[in-house]
Amino acid sequence: MLHRTDVDGVATLLAPGSGPMTAGLTFRVGLADEGAARIGITHLVEHLALHRHGVADYHYNGATGSVVTHFHMQGSESDIVTYLEMLCDSLANLPVQRLETEKAILRTEAAGRGGGVNRMLPMWRYGAQHYGLVSYPEWGIDRLGPDDVQAWASAWFTRANAVLWVSGDRIPPGLRLRLPAGTLRPVPVASTILPATPAYFTGAAGGVVFDGITRRHPAGSVFALMLERELFRSLRQESGLSYAASAAYDPRGDGFAVVTAFADALPEKQGAVVGGFVDVLAGFRVGRILQTELDAVRAKRDEALRHRDAAADRLPGLATDLLTGARLRSLDELRASLHAVTLADVHAAALQVLGSGLLQVPSGSRADWAGFVAAPTTSTDAIPGHTYRAVDGSGAALVLGADGVSVVDGECRATVRYRSCAVVHAWPDGARQLIGLDGIAVLVEPALFAAPADTTARIDRSVDPSIVLPMPARNPGDTPRPAPAPSSGGFPSSTGPIPGTAGVLPPGGSFPPVTGTFPPFTGLRPPSGGMFPPSN
Repeated sequence: MLHRTDVDGVATLLAPGSGPMTAGLTFRVGLADEGAARIGITHLVEHLALHRHGVADYHYNGATGSVVTHFHMQGSESDIVTYLEMLCDSLANLPVQRLETEKAILRTEAAGRGGGVNRMLPMWRYGAQHYGLVSYPEWGIDRLGPDDVQAWASAWFTRANAVLWVSGDRIPPGLRLRLPAGTLRPVPVASTILPATPAYFTGAAGGVVFDGITRRHPAGSVFALMLERELFRSLRQESGLSYAASAAYDPRGDGFAVVTAFADALPEKQGAVVGGFVDVLAGFRVGRILQTELDAVRAKRDEALRHRDAAADRLPGLATDLLTGARLRSLDELRASLHAVTLADVHAAALQVLGSGLLQVPSGSRADWAGFVAAPTTSTDAIPGHTYRAVDGSGAALVLGADGVSVVDGECRATVRYRSCAVVHAWPDGARQLIGLDGIAVLVEPALFAAPADTTARIDRSVDPSIVLPMPARNPGDTPRPAPAPSSGGFPSSTGPIPGTAGVLPPGGSFPPVTGTFPPFTGLRPPSGGMFPPSN
């Protein structure tokens, strides 16, 4: 059912399908490879590469994900040859005269993107690095020039870093893939910023979101299906607390997979939904798993694997597997491993997921009563260095050291070390926002502290220039002035900007967008957070 070959040195997968011929070109590059100061560069290359296709009679599209970028189309053999050859030629010679236009399109796309329910979880788990970058906006596109995007395309969109897949009876005759030589790029190594799990944080109203990590195994995907069934049964059918209750299993590309679950909630039912959601998780933790549920899930999954187009439907996923080093398994192997899953296997997968769990609860809710520890919102220590007090007498202090910068207010600390700084937003009036790899942000407003005149210059000399993002000038009236300190003391829990304080990872809510006015409290409003946000 699955045939492996190559076209011009590009690994190729071929499987029969019942519909029109479909083909795709998948590259091992995505958001996780970019770095916080370059977020959006892969998406921008994707848009530029597809521009020359214009309005076509065949369907085509592209999608930039966490670790792979897909291009795909459906049509006749000649259409597919035209599409793929033009795509490869465009990647080798991007239409950079379209650069500013495509940047504007990406901004418009981001503004209209609703955002996935799990948009915040990657940032809280991984910070402002690798797999956590899907939670952040496309910060990098404003500063990218023609040489930047072409160099990125030449380095990542190569023969060795690509897989061609075709759903049809044969490889279209005459197809040429003129891609540069290169190397297969390994997936980023994941590292969590959570000191302990299971953990929780407070997010926006609207529902409960959970994710956890498990080794990639059929039992993990079975657990996700069973979790969805139990959430739906408990929260919708029995209690009527939620309308939407779902779960998903997504391989991360490094031998592990993420299980994500969600249940929506009306404002007046949020507490009950949190309790019901936690009860479902607790049931799996103690092994309350029924054989009848396992059998039902297995039968449904087996039916999908026996569908006549099952081999063709798997091609994009198999391309990703090939690029990330996973073993390609036949449909017969998948079915055999599915039927070998036992209740003990499901319980073991559930324990892995729940033990590494991260839970987002609505504003005003908690989960420590259920054994979840609060995810940190501040740094554990301040940088050693010179201390400069806030000029408003609030007690807040800016600390400038040789290794980094901190703002301290009572027991609350926000610290970013230069060697682990992910990105710096730089305003012409001297304001600087440093965001660490752990997601903690420090907002330095020199006018608000009795700091030396060269504070901004000292920071600029200490950070890597490649991670500094120039920001538009602020209106004079928007520049913060000293103000009375918050009466409660410490860092505020809101996500809005507060003059005289530094920003730390907020306990929930969405981030205000960075504009030419006031620097944000911390971070920015993230995009969809989905693995493959729509494009074009």
